[in-house]
Amino acid sequence: MSDFSAWIGRETRATDRLDEGLAARWLATFDLPHPHPAIMPQGIHFALCTPEAPTAKLGEDGHPARDDSPDSFLPPFPMPRRMWASSKMQFPSPIAIGAVIERTSRVASVSEKSGGSGRLAFVDVEHVTKTNGTIAVIETQTLVYRDPATPDASLSPPPPGEGTFDPAGWDAHRSLTPDPRLLFRYSALTFNTHRIHYDAPYAEGVERYRGLVVHGPLTASLLLQLAASELGENRLRTFQFRGLSPAIAGEPLHLVMRAKDEGFELAAFASDGRQVTAAAATI
Repeated sequence: MSDFSAWIGRETRATDRLDEGLAARWLATFDLPHPHPAIMPQGIHFALCTPEAPTAKLGEDGHPARDDSPDSFLPPFPMPRRMWASSKMQFPSPIAIGAVIERTSRVASVSEKSGGSGRLAFVDVEHVTKTNGTIAVIETQTLVYRDPATPDASLSPPPPGEGTFDPAGWDAHRSLTPDPRLLFRYSALTFNTHRIHYDAPYAEGVERYRGLVVHGPLTASLLLQLAASELGENRLRTFQFRGLSPAIAGEPLHLVMRAKDEGFELAAFASDGRQVTAAAATI
């Protein structure tokens, strides 16, 4: 394995502004009303300070290309497949429409391992997002890099089984079917050019998914909205989510939530009961 420890501690900074147009596009994407007062729902930070790599510097998968230069923020692992595995967030203050945004991102850790599924590389990136100089979101995001899929690999996830999802035991339940239009809008909002979300031949033929993949943070955004509908806007103090299995566009997705002693448990399930996402929150 290569030594990528030199990337630990690398930082990048970005600025943005949450203008009326971006706010309106986010709300329209999720069929949400304009907030009064003009405080945006939690999750809007996913659409702020987005990547700005030139098109000429994108890799085959659509992500910004990585190399061993001092300007490369993320390590150039030889494994090409990238996934947003999980995030842990704190929400010290809300984000208002019109706010000036600053984000500092730092590589917190880098590790590699190998096992039965091949080589894996992990990167933890800490993001601190400020709004008008005040910290609004602290997030640690974990990225995973994997070896390429073989051309004859089984498509993931398996086709829906005969089971059904049972919402009994959950306090709140919402179902929806994320379709390619929703995925396209979310990719545009977050300037996410990963081809698994909009290029079906690539998603199936190269990365061996069974269809277009629903973004992990899109599912997280939907779970944040479920929490807001139950608890009120901007009530969460912390939120964390972890991807367990891909969600596929055009297939029903069940979002659920229930109270626990230490806060709230949230999750997303496919129609046959396969768990897609595990999440937790506190207020």
